[in-house]
Amino acid sequence: MVAGTAGTANSPELFDVVQMARLLDVSTSGYYDWKKRSATIELTPRQQRRADLTVKIVEVHAGSDGTYGSPRITAELREQGERVSAKTVAAIMAEIGLEGISPRTFKVRTTVADPAASYPPDRVRRVFDQGRPDAVWLTDITYLTCGEGDMFLCAIRDGHSRRVLGHSIAGHIGAEMVCQAIDRAVATRGHRVDGTVLHSDRGGEFTAALTAKSCAVHKLQRSMGDTGICWDNSPAESFWSTFKHEHYYRHTYATKAELIAAVDNWIEKFNTVRRHSALGMFSPIRYEQSLTVAAEAA
Repeated sequence: MVAGTAGTANSPELFDVVQMARLLDVSTSGYYDWKKRSATIELTPRQQRRADLTVKIVEVHAGSDGTYGSPRITAELREQGERVSAKTVAAIMAEIGLEGISPRTFKVRTTVADPAASYPPDRVRRVFDQGRPDAVWLTDITYLTCGEGDMFLCAIRDGHSRRVLGHSIAGHIGAEMVCQAIDRAVATRGHRVDGTVLHSDRGGEFTAALTAKSCAVHKLQRSMGDTGICWDNSPAESFWSTFKHEHYYRHTYATKAELIAAVDNWIEKFNTVRRHSALGMFSPIRYEQSLTVAAEAA
């Protein structure tokens, strides 16, 4: 623990002591012993600056549920007005034993192709980000579980802004859940999606007549990659990896209602708070807002 990092006896703590002690792997009693001792220690300006940064780094890290590494923490601190380098943040994090979560590549097979189905062409050819919102949407389904049984999550994301536009959760894979996610994504965009490409794998729920009809009603262009080639929908795989390693694998869910609420909350945070390196460290919604401001100023 670095001296000078806590509030005074007459001011509120900058963050919960129990949470801080857990993150730094120290006891709360040890923290208070240190606090009492540190009150008599006079720090140099450099030491005080380092101590202040340490507090803020721990606070941002805790606020991200322990997921942010040095690049995202640096971006958050700079937005708060701090002049700090990523190198300094990384050094302090290493010193106090903090690290972010790096999602690992994984593939759980949920794609079951219908041998009798006809497939639309691949309109994307792995160019998922075509430079503007609503050019390409990406969709996929992943498996979840809770104490009451299995669940499946379908999500639709914008290929440019990375925003989750619509999602649905059901007890079994089917075209109905895909159509529900499509309806929600279209509503998010105010029903102005004529010509938008909806790209997926060749799972039976995506080739189903019900899904094809939903796309036709909303004037979405269907697109599918090749069977068994994960790179043809790699952003969807990356999104599932982020969700599962940053949240899902770190919690247990007793009921389906609890799992659904957790997914809804995480997606809301993903869209509004979580910083994305590909978006200049903006969240998806804030990035879209910046595009609107730039367009209006042009």
